[in-house]
Amino acid sequence: MQIKQISVFLENNAGRLGEVTKVIAGEGINMRAISIADTADFGILRVIVDDTPRAVKALNSAGFTTRETAVAAVEIEDVPGSLARVMEVFQKSKINIEYLYASLQNKAGKAVVIFKLADHAEGLEIIRENGLSTVDSF
Repeated sequence: MQIKQISVFLENNAGRLGEVTKVIAGEGINMRAISIADTADFGILRVIVDDTPRAVKALNSAGFTTRETAVAAVEIEDVPGSLARVMEVFQKSKINIEYLYASLQNKAGKAVVIFKLADHAEGLEIIRENGLSTVDSF
């Protein structure tokens, strides 16, 4: 399974992240996972929400530049070593991970890790072949 991530380009100015979260909140949309990477001049906010099309529309209407990307959301046990086991699967399969981040929400005893894989289709196949659990919403 795959889910859509929204990437939002942000100038590195005070309050820009707050503006994005205000737009999303104003639409009654719930954020499920969030990550930001920044440089001195700009940042890229990556977010998983419970209504991607509506969030993209609202953000674009508010003047933000967005992009949707397919990512893999892998559910793992919330115990030491779980992520290491998943990483070993990708390493043995020579699947390049461009980046990853974890969700803000999880089920009892579970965590969700979001993977942006260099080859999404091959990565999903490796995930399935190795019995890893994916989620398409959370």
